Amino acid sequence: MKIITFYLPQFHEIPENNKWWGKGFTEWVNVKKATPLFDGHYQPRIPKNNRYYNLLDADTLKWQASLAKKYGIYGFCFYHYWFDGHMLLEKPMELFLKNKSIDINFCISWANEDWTNAWVTTNSKTLISQTYGDKKQWEKHYKYLKQFFIDKRYIKIDNKPLIIIYRPELIPNLNNMLKHLNKLSLEDGFSGLCFAYQHVTFGTMKDKDDSGFEYQIEYQPAYAKYDLQQKSNKIISKIKAIKRKIDIFSQKKFHRVIDLSVFKKNNLPHKDNYDDIWNCILDRKPDSEKSVPGAFVDWDNTPRRNTKGSLVYGATPEKFYRYLKQQIINAKEKYNKDMIFMFAWNEWAEGGYLEPDEKYGERYLEAIKNALDETNENPY
Repeated sequence: MKIITFYLPQFHEIPENNKWWGKGFTEWVNVKKATPLFDGHYQPRIPKNNRYYNLLDADTLKWQASLAKKYGIYGFCFYHYWFDGHMLLEKPMELFLKNKSIDINFCISWANEDWTNAWVTTNSKTLISQTYGDKKQWEKHYKYLKQFFIDKRYIKIDNKPLIIIYRPELIPNLNNMLKHLNKLSLEDGFSGLCFAYQHVTFGTMKDKDDSGFEYQIEYQPAYAKYDLQQKSNKIISKIKAIKRKIDIFSQKKFHRVIDLSVFKKNNLPHKDNYDDIWNCILDRKPDSEKSVPGAFVDWDNTPRRNTKGSLVYGATPEKFYRYLKQQIINAKEKYNKDMIFMFAWNEWAEGGYLEPDEKYGERYLEAIKNALDETNENPY
């Protein structure tokens, strides 16, 4: 089983972040400033041995790759930030490409959203906007990506480099762009490009045209949170309907028989239960033959968003092992797939990371290896 973990490159300084967020900003700034927001809230998250690394150090990339392979992880999926030729956070991936001794597979997810300051304000502004252009811009983008595609470590499906587009619904002329990129890859000797999409917004659109994509990645826990929200909305609607009937019947005498105030927002982050989220993931049926199963380690984005954020509580390495083992079985039996996309390798400010921390050490990584070994699915 190919477990591919999403990989965040925002652990080094760039001029743009220094301008927007202050000198010296990296993701570690958010991680270090985190505080517990209620009793039992696991914050701050501290890397084991205070390893607040810099991704411009090739030795860090070698350490990450070695650690991931040791525990059965097949590859990294690097987030790629391309704004019509202007790039952000591209250096770690370029450093990875340059150092052929970094021995792990990889692919790319184009995170094709505008960058905003939405995580710190409700009145967000755009810091850098996304544009898509036409064939000239698409060819420029392909030319940059080609150097990664031809690398022997790049993940390919039947000689087609796997490229993920985070939010396809934002792209005008989407299918024309996909066809043209595919044509360019054929001219370079590939059998085409293997396109996948990731974000729940596009995945749950009723009228989407995903004919240009081979895979729909169930990005977790976002898909599970969406499914649970849909169920919750139906329950709330039923309660409101019952309340209206009671109000009419009683002529308002029992107006507070059903108190909907529990559904109002308070000054705490939204919380979901780890077991509920994982059970939702395991109960999910593939939307189509394109569906690729997802998994997640943990989720808590309050280091970025404070009380406006959300979290999943109750995660442990033991639970993660048990759920992941079942998801590996699901991938084979329900999805007929040999890969799972995992949130995440190093999303420290969103609580999704496999790198060792002070509380659990390498136990989440051990859980992956044990789940793979016990299902006879370790790729190494």
